[in-house]
Amino acid sequence: MLIVGIAGGTGSGKTTVVKKLIQVFPDGQIVVMPQDAYYKDNGHIPLEERQKINFDHPDSVEFSLLIDHLRQMREGKSVEMPVYSYLTCLRSDETITLKPAKVVLVEGILILCDSGLRSMLDIKVFVDADADDRLGRVIQRDIEERGRDVRMVLDRYYETVKPSHLQFIEPSKRYADIIIPGGAENLVGIDVLVTIIEKQLSRKKS
Repeated sequence: MLIVGIAGGTGSGKTTVVKKLIQVFPDGQIVVMPQDAYYKDNGHIPLEERQKINFDHPDSVEFSLLIDHLRQMREGKSVEMPVYSYLTCLRSDETITLKPAKVVLVEGILILCDSGLRSMLDIKVFVDADADDRLGRVIQRDIEERGRDVRMVLDRYYETVKPSHLQFIEPSKRYADIIIPGGAENLVGIDVLVTIIEKQLSRKKS
């Protein structure tokens, strides 16, 4: 099993990179574990307070559970991945069963911030993109997928997203083995990543 971490700022194009990798490799060879599924359950906090949580801070993620699930998958075991809702800021009672695969993609803004998780990653990738481009994608995504208006998105961006990016996410770039500048539009960078994954897989076979 090859574990690949794909990090980068909010709106950098990480999810698009993941989708392009899935298109390249045959069905069943890749399984995706998004960091977003491992946000801590906040059922003990009132809804009004939950909506103020800084999801761009490492403390918001249950890294211990994510690491444990990766270890189990390396041992050939299936795991029950949580389902998290941004609307309620809670975990669902339902889970998603993930079976071990040749390649596991761990995708999220904070995955290079935790030393324990970094030690599990065979390849560490950082998808880099211009701040203005990222903000444009965040506005579009949060309006379409998370029911927010432009003012809410901008307030959150300047209060938590931008400061946390500068404090945690941008500095984590130094841990990356591969940096893809220009985000998901950099097809050459993605091709390089595909080639590296294929080489690593062939080494594990031999």
